[in-house]
Amino acid sequence: MKKYSLSLASPVILAAGVACVTAAWAIPAWAFTPFTVKNIEIRGLEHIAPGTVYNYLPIHIGDQVDDQQAQQAIKALYSTGFFKDVTIARSGGTLLVIVQERPIIASIHLKGIKAFSKSEVNGTLKGLGLVDRRIFNRSVLDQVVRGLQEQYEGMGYYNAKIHARVEKLPRNRVAIHIDAQEGEQATIKQVTIVGNHAFSESRLRGLFSVGAPNAFSFFTKNDRYSREKLMRGLEKLHNFYLDRGYLNFDVESSQVQVSPDRRFVYITINVHEGDVYHVQSVNLSGNLIVPKPELEKLVEIKPGDLFSRAKINDTNSAIANKLGNLGYAFANTTPVPKVNAKTHEVALNFEVDPGRKVYIRRIEITGNNKSRDYVVRRQFRQMEGALYNGALIKRSKMRLQQTGFYDKINTKTVPVPGHPDQLDLDVHVSERPTGSFSIGVGYSNAYGIMFNGSVSQNNFMGTGNALAFSANVSGLGTAYNLSFTDPYFTPDGVSLGFNLYMNNTNLSILSVAPYQEIDYGGTVTLGIPVMQYVYDYMSLGFSNTTINLFSNSPYIYQNYVNTFGRTATALTVGDTLTYDSRNSPIFPTKGFYGSLSLKAAVPPAKLRWYKTEIKADYYHPINSWLTAGVGGRYGFINGYGGKQVPFFNNYYLGGPTTLPGYQTYSLGPQVGGYPVGGTRELLFNTSLYFPLPGLASDSNFRMSLFLASGWVYGVEANTSGSVYNYSNNYFPGLGQMRTTAGVGFLWISPMGPLRLSLAVPLNKRPGDLTQPLQFTVGNNF
Repeated sequence: MKKYSLSLASPVILAAGVACVTAAWAIPAWAFTPFTVKNIEIRGLEHIAPGTVYNYLPIHIGDQVDDQQAQQAIKALYSTGFFKDVTIARSGGTLLVIVQERPIIASIHLKGIKAFSKSEVNGTLKGLGLVDRRIFNRSVLDQVVRGLQEQYEGMGYYNAKIHARVEKLPRNRVAIHIDAQEGEQATIKQVTIVGNHAFSESRLRGLFSVGAPNAFSFFTKNDRYSREKLMRGLEKLHNFYLDRGYLNFDVESSQVQVSPDRRFVYITINVHEGDVYHVQSVNLSGNLIVPKPELEKLVEIKPGDLFSRAKINDTNSAIANKLGNLGYAFANTTPVPKVNAKTHEVALNFEVDPGRKVYIRRIEITGNNKSRDYVVRRQFRQMEGALYNGALIKRSKMRLQQTGFYDKINTKTVPVPGHPDQLDLDVHVSERPTGSFSIGVGYSNAYGIMFNGSVSQNNFMGTGNALAFSANVSGLGTAYNLSFTDPYFTPDGVSLGFNLYMNNTNLSILSVAPYQEIDYGGTVTLGIPVMQYVYDYMSLGFSNTTINLFSNSPYIYQNYVNTFGRTATALTVGDTLTYDSRNSPIFPTKGFYGSLSLKAAVPPAKLRWYKTEIKADYYHPINSWLTAGVGGRYGFINGYGGKQVPFFNNYYLGGPTTLPGYQTYSLGPQVGGYPVGGTRELLFNTSLYFPLPGLASDSNFRMSLFLASGWVYGVEANTSGSVYNYSNNYFPGLGQMRTTAGVGFLWISPMGPLRLSLAVPLNKRPGDLTQPLQFTVGNNF
């Protein structure tokens, strides 16, 4: 066999592969006599399929091959990165392609990497092609090591050492071992800002989430250096000055100095403040679409104001939203400043370009692997075939979020080819688990140890219906509950649900007058949407209540049982009107919730009473992390038809969910030293809500500073309890109100909500039972 060959074998990394290929072509090779290829034979393959080689080989049967074409073939195969040696030879009319494959990655082992999650590292490796069963390329491994080293240094791990080891395995395979010795993250010793005159250094340092250690550093880790956090702080610093008129502000340099032992970091930031600029004039131009006075109302910045980029951006957004609600999906407002350096003034002109009015052709839903398509669509207020409306799309996303079925909702508009006035709306939802089965143990310093179990499915079989069963056992007694709700019993959003319950409650464990209450019953509720944010819920219920008294039960309880018997039934009708514009039912940061409810026990059942309750809560964001909230509730219950209010329907106050700092159910009128509740309830509260330091991004935690005041009343009794009258007063004297202040903590834990409060009663009276520290883990009843 007469053999001519051209060979290229190189151990260099892929990053230098092109240079090596170029150099190899400069090496003289045997003459390759031109011939016509009658057959192609590939030798040396172990893992790669022959078809892959044929796909990259630029020579085919029937081609005339010479030296130049053979060299091009070698180059083409080598550039794939699959081979470390390629030889092309001739045997008669057969073209021989002889290859030596690079090894295959059999496994990748990570050790010692704690600063990054394994999923993050594996995702990065996959993106670079360093994955099991892929061709091993040493240059990629070297790139990974360098990248990890840079990432560690960017996070302040200056002593981190990364080692990569390649273990050869049989059948041309390798195992890759990446070991990290992270060391300690460098601590920030000092942050110095130079060049500032208008604002103090301490105020500017407060803009950064990194800095010298303070009292909260254990939680926030703000004293640990991170390049990313430093960059975010510099951006906030830049925005801070631009929002206060410093149009020419500039961060001239940011220097990070590392101590010789690489354990400490010193940051120096040099700034140039420049002069303060005011707004000389504001004008709107372009195709305004709507009357100019309407848009002028949306302009946040006025003549004479300090120049503020934030107000300019708010104006751009407000105008774009206004036009977007009219169908102009691509409305754009461009601020054009005219700067007068002599007078330090800026003339602003907002150029408005509404673009073309567009319609939504189709709404495409993806990601709903469990939820049925109509469960998503029925929450949408943006309709197919209608004009694009940004406000309706935003409202639709909020409605989807409020279902609790989805973790994330993303919307994207996609142009329709050939139809410039149409868009498709792509809606991608990321579903969260809506079913749960739990058995847990909780504790409350009011109820003692609590055992609870529940089975629930808020999106039963993907229909959007809710089905749940729960059981709770504690020192207070037992409670069982079964409920079902169809939120769209009719296509227009009328809901229908029922609730069945059975409770056995022993009040003697609390500070209230002792008695045992055993009751069972059920309620059917019909919910009707009245308008946006407004729902009306009508209910029909039945209950059967049995009262067991103790030897130390007050005379008024004994008198009630002697008069009406131990067992009483009630047939109730009710109606509750609600308004809810909160952005979240769990941890709202803005919006209003209000309700007015009426409920009455009616014939032919034994009991006769009617109850009215008013509740209101308002939330307003102060900044990105602080929310103010005010709320209150008022309720009263009266008997009618010659019947008195059952004492077991009285209101009670005190405890972590009403007036922290006072023992649970301990406030109100007393008989024989025992609180007996009241037929009137009044409660006010005001709070500042903020995330737990260091866990700002975790939506399961929230803290608060609160001030609350309230009282229950409407019952008059003498010391012995022989006289028990109902007061006609609908409001208490202000001197009766109890007030408390403190700090609260709420965590939505896997075992249920954990509430903790540390409160101080501000006007404790003799006989009041206080409890400064209160906490509850798990659901109670």
